[in-house]
Amino acid sequence: MSLRINAVAPNFSAETTQGTIHFHDWIGDGWAILFSHPKDFTPVCTTELGYMAGLESEFKKRNCKIVGLSVDAVSNHSKWSVDIEETQGHKVNYPMIGDPQLQVAKLYDMLPAEAGETCEGRTPADNATVRTVFVIGPDKKIKLMLIYPMTTGRNFDEVLRALDSIQLTAKHQVATPVNWKQGDDVIIAGSVSDEQAKQKYPGGWKAPRPYLRIVPQPK
Repeated sequence: MSLRINAVAPNFSAETTQGTIHFHDWIGDGWAILFSHPKDFTPVCTTELGYMAGLESEFKKRNCKIVGLSVDAVSNHSKWSVDIEETQGHKVNYPMIGDPQLQVAKLYDMLPAEAGETCEGRTPADNATVRTVFVIGPDKKIKLMLIYPMTTGRNFDEVLRALDSIQLTAKHQVATPVNWKQGDDVIIAGSVSDEQAKQKYPGGWKAPRPYLRIVPQPK
């Protein structure tokens, strides 16, 4: 199944380092980030999981849960977590999904159907495409997908920034410009007419072009 922005994130049940989860139920009425890894005890992923552990409190402030996935058994994840904490300085307190039968990886279109039915004998290179970040909204729809190669560590500060933008634009009829960060000016969405914008922004806006209407970030 090919996944796109605004597609419903496929539901599943899986074993994790914190017990069985039913994904949509686990998300609840908040936001979630699912980020995947091709194998346990891989160097780049070790740094990523540790960094996300350090950022977890920031995601919690935004009502966003974190869950990792790796194409290995949960028993391996628990051993890997020790290495992550010792080398990265952060304890992994979020769940890590075990996917030894490759079911979630296939469900999320990260591996082809013909990839087999077990992680046994597979190398990280065999699973190289299991390197996606999914941001999922309270409506269980995919809001963002980022796919990285194995040798390039992901920028989770950017994921946090993107989440801020997604949550802001879901609440207000605005869009965020290039390199936007919290507190910067935003753009009035194209779906808002000038008449509607006058009611919403009685103080007016900057418009270097009629289609580029800039206002301070809504509170």
